[in-house]
Amino acid sequence: MLDIDTVRRDFPILSRQVNGKPLVYLDSGASAQKPRIVLDTIQRAYAEEYSNVHRGLHTLSTISTEKYESTRGTIARFLGAASEDNIVMNTGTTEGINLVAYGWAMPRMQAGDEIVLSVMEHHANIVPWHFLRERQGVKLVWVEPDPDGSLLGDKVLEAVTDRTRLIAITHMSNVLGTVVDVAAISRAAREREVPVLVDGSQAAVHLPVNVEEIGCDFYAITGHKLYGPSGSGGIYIRPERMAEMRPFMGGGDMIREVHRDRVEYNDAPMRFEAGTPGIVQQIGLGAALDYMMGLGMEAIAAHERDLTAYATERLSGLNWLNVQGNAPGKGGIFSFTIEGQAHAHDISTVLDKKGIAVRAGQHCAGPLMDHLGLSATCRASFALYNNRADVDALVDGLELCHDLFS
Repeated sequence: MLDIDTVRRDFPILSRQVNGKPLVYLDSGASAQKPRIVLDTIQRAYAEEYSNVHRGLHTLSTISTEKYESTRGTIARFLGAASEDNIVMNTGTTEGINLVAYGWAMPRMQAGDEIVLSVMEHHANIVPWHFLRERQGVKLVWVEPDPDGSLLGDKVLEAVTDRTRLIAITHMSNVLGTVVDVAAISRAAREREVPVLVDGSQAAVHLPVNVEEIGCDFYAITGHKLYGPSGSGGIYIRPERMAEMRPFMGGGDMIREVHRDRVEYNDAPMRFEAGTPGIVQQIGLGAALDYMMGLGMEAIAAHERDLTAYATERLSGLNWLNVQGNAPGKGGIFSFTIEGQAHAHDISTVLDKKGIAVRAGQHCAGPLMDHLGLSATCRASFALYNNRADVDALVDGLELCHDLFS
């Protein structure tokens, strides 16, 4: 298990107060706080080592290039990829999924071809596929979760037909905390020669991930949820899928030669990384992933399972609180409403006065909100630095909200 007191000291922001109260940060599902090692790495990269990468032979460029490129290997180790050449670095999951949509799906999908999605998907794993629906006549096939928020692999596979060209599925719902068995889906889909894209934005933060064991074709992560900087991330792409892809954006780094009448593209993965990248962001992400792996993903998962169980117990004691989703094995994400007239934004505002940070709204999950019949929820999302005292503070804050709005 984690030494949670030591871990909390690694995150400077947790020592501050908000509205005169100790900060209780329960919005990591949107963006996680950063440990000191990441902050120090970013500061050093800008203050002592900064230069553009890949283009220079001078000392600073060499240092920046080596540190930037080392993150590719770090991401590969973090995801259990066989080679760092399977990793395309980018600004995060949204860019990664758009790369697949434009670079892989668009050239090979025709009108009537199908993409299977769950209703639980984040907009980042919906809107790029709507582009294909609007522009090429691709059909989106939706799979709904069970009443408890569970989404069984068999249910996803039942939606597959001979026109299915891709399954695009979340590994963990950012609203319900539901964990999807993407390995079972990937194994069965491979037998049917249907590629699988996994949105790992939430799951990779909380669970050990091994893309080789999962067997998916694409696995996207985003750095700012992984205790790293915003504007950082990467996507694992199976080699045979990468060989099928055309470049998404054109510019520097992704080319080998440019002439008036032709261009010669760089080898993968570089051919999918155009322009000056987020150098320091990616270096910071490497530090964040090293920090997580140093703690141990199994230890992080065990700590969060204990915290999730405790939060489930405490919140279930509030009979006026409606928590959405209680699937077995769910992650530490709790979306809820309070019976009566309290809007999610009002609840969030009251909690903020107590120093408690939660998210209110649709959480970039419009189809799921429609499915649940809700306009908005509050969401408390836990991370490796949270403890039981944070759960208790949330419960106390919700009881105050109930008293105010009842």
